[in-house]
Amino acid sequence: MPELPEVEVVRRGLAGGITGRRVAAVEVLHPRPVRRHLPGPESFAAELVGRTFAEPRRRGKYLWLPFADGDALLAHLGMSGQFRLDPHTAALAPNTRVLVTFADGDPQLRFVDQRMFGGLSLSPGGAELPTEVAHIGRDPFDPQFDLAAAVARLRRKRTGVKRALLDQQLVSGIGNIYADEALWAARLHYARATATLPAARAVALLTAAREVMQTALAAGGTSFDALYVNVNGSSGYFDRSLAVYGQEGRPCPRCGTAVRREPFMNRSAFRCPRCQRTPSGTSYAG
Repeated sequence: MPELPEVEVVRRGLAGGITGRRVAAVEVLHPRPVRRHLPGPESFAAELVGRTFAEPRRRGKYLWLPFADGDALLAHLGMSGQFRLDPHTAALAPNTRVLVTFADGDPQLRFVDQRMFGGLSLSPGGAELPTEVAHIGRDPFDPQFDLAAAVARLRRKRTGVKRALLDQQLVSGIGNIYADEALWAARLHYARATATLPAARAVALLTAAREVMQTALAAGGTSFDALYVNVNGSSGYFDRSLAVYGQEGRPCPRCGTAVRREPFMNRSAFRCPRCQRTPSGTSYAG
């Protein structure tokens, strides 16, 4: 699933491509991506026609496309959702699901989703903040993000530190990739109990998360395959700079010890066993 840097890259691409443009026509090529619109695909298309997009917005991994009238189009990218801006004459990418044509012509906005875990839905009155994502915590790039408050919440939790980082109500935007990278940067094992973190270590961890995501954003995000691309079809290249995530058996960039891959919450955690030592007295494996 795309994390904050990947979603922000998409948001920026959309901001330059749809802001201020009026919808002339919508074609739903497959009903599943608009399944949350209970009246059906035809109603979904009709609801969009005539509306004008304002600048796209994001909180953490969650993206929405506000309309000038105060409503919004909520977008969940899921595992493979993509937005593309292409001329109407361009061949449709495989698995194109929704086409949006604008009154001023090209480019079209196209929603592509191979696995169809994502989707689009209307959020009445959601231009400022859709109710569907109001429970999501602010992310480290939000101007109103309160680092001290986030540190306090983190240290109050009774869980492993990586689980806390993945809690989108605590701090949004961080997924498996950037959690592992931030923990490596902060020299913390993923099972370290949050309650044992001194405030300074918690600050260092959340600061590391912001810094690693900022670096990833500058590289266009992390793309391991064609399922994540920008609106022009290009892939990010931060995967070339990853310190531990996906680097099993390769030397730690800091000390040279081979990186380990370990089971964690039905997925994987990557760490350097020397830089990120297992906390004493724990058998926690995720």
